[in-house]
Amino acid sequence: MMDLFIRHADICKTFSNPKRLEIISCLRDNAELTASDLLDKIKIGKANLSQHMAVLVQKGVVKSRREGINVFYKLSDARITQACDIMREVLISNLEAEAKALKQFKK
Repeated sequence: MMDLFIRHADICKTFSNPKRLEIISCLRDNAELTASDLLDKIKIGKANLSQHMAVLVQKGVVKSRREGINVFYKLSDARITQACDIMREVLISNLEAEAKALKQFKK
């Protein structure tokens, strides 16, 4: 069971980078995007994108395939976006509660 928690923590680390979350967001609505497509959408350096994509592929979050000179990327599982959406909903809910508490404090 401990091995499962270790793996869970490891995959969560993969999602702890804002640029990787942005990459996942770009891939969510597209069947596949090339590295060039991602560079246009994210405004990140080529080497930096390459590093992030290597992590995402190695951790199994993204699948890649090469076709000629292009590398195509897609999410490995649609549930990845669902997990991100749930975490974003929790974050928004927490922020709303904090804003409400702050508003009451100021009264």
